[in-house]
Amino acid sequence: MRKLLAIITCKILRFVGKMIKRGSSLPGKYALKIDPNILKKLKMPEYVIAVTGSNGKTSTVEMIYQVLVKAGYSVAYNKEGSNQIEGVTTFLLENATLSGRIRKDVVLIETDERYARHTFKHFVPTHYIITNLYRDQLTRNGHPEWIYDIIRDSIHDGSKLILNADEPLIATYGIGHKNKVYYFGVDQYEEKEMPSVYDDGKYCPLCKGRMVYDYRHFNHVGNYHCTKCGFKHPEANYRVTEVDLSEGYLVLDDKYRIELALKSIYNAYNILAAYSIALIMGIDGETVKEALNGYILRNGRVVEFMAGDKKGTLLTSKHENSISYDQSLRVAKSYAGDVTVFLMVDAISRKYFTSETSWLWDIDFEMLNSPNIKRIVIAGLYSSDVAERLLYADVDFAKVKVLKEIPAAIDYLKKEAVGHIYAITCFSDQDKLLSRVEVL
Repeated sequence: MRKLLAIITCKILRFVGKMIKRGSSLPGKYALKIDPNILKKLKMPEYVIAVTGSNGKTSTVEMIYQVLVKAGYSVAYNKEGSNQIEGVTTFLLENATLSGRIRKDVVLIETDERYARHTFKHFVPTHYIITNLYRDQLTRNGHPEWIYDIIRDSIHDGSKLILNADEPLIATYGIGHKNKVYYFGVDQYEEKEMPSVYDDGKYCPLCKGRMVYDYRHFNHVGNYHCTKCGFKHPEANYRVTEVDLSEGYLVLDDKYRIELALKSIYNAYNILAAYSIALIMGIDGETVKEALNGYILRNGRVVEFMAGDKKGTLLTSKHENSISYDQSLRVAKSYAGDVTVFLMVDAISRKYFTSETSWLWDIDFEMLNSPNIKRIVIAGLYSSDVAERLLYADVDFAKVKVLKEIPAAIDYLKKEAVGHIYAITCFSDQDKLLSRVEVL
């Protein structure tokens, strides 16, 4: 009776929540209060795919969904991004019969890296994709090695692991795992020195010996080996064998060329993760290509807009996540024409009240010295903090405009922007821009 009451309560609250466009976690919260073991009682389908990591979870899950639907599967997934145990409970019960059977071929879960261990106490995913571990929301997550231990607690022998071979912390999860382990990685696509102001890949995650990199794609992601214990980059089962961000394409396993709507190496990893799970499930590469060729994300992370007669692209980054901001800056730097970069930092955290801005110093703002970046506009409550960081990046302040008030900054963009506008901000601040421009 408790199981039935939990399912009915969740379905009713979810229906009401959709009517008022709220409540993706609340129904699950109440369902768990009614029956704390409700997730253990569900009848799952053959495939239960989970995705976790610091960055790219939502985009990766969206791409996997597109591939699975293209291949003819019916899929239940938390498309609204509520990725803690309450949100996972909501979407599972929404897709369950009153007896607790999930009415889809596949359950696809985006799970918060800190809460996956709580969710997977109740059931174990058949396939577990772990993407990356970066400095992320330091007020919440601390150091990546702390989150590393937390994610390890979410891994069970019943799961097949799909791991990013290019990320040393993630690659170690495969060592000693008693089920099948698959790795994905990106071949070297350009010579690159370490540009970051910090180096989280300096020491081996196993023995703390010195790590040596043959090449890096960004920060600590690349091809590596330890000079002390012999730990090294595992051989990838699924690879991006060619990538050209200036031309905007990549090639998977020397066979499948995919045009990139977002010309970012980050996007390449998201596509590669989706490709990997598809092939593991027996879906052919042509289906992946058809589903993802030129695919434009629908999760609001990338939005095209017009500011007056000036065209722009919003790149939404995670709060307190320097790597996410780095990738947005890299997109602007790689643009073929002139660029105006709009940096808006008006909120620090979605969840916590904090004015802790040390993470701004981890962002590679030195990329703003690229010759194609003609103008930089800084806005928001923390505009002075950003401006101070740019001073240390030796940015030419003749091309910098600091306008703390966001409406004034957007009006300035409409009149004075040069070339394409790249607006870089966080989830909480994006509507402060989009409400004042024409969304395309």
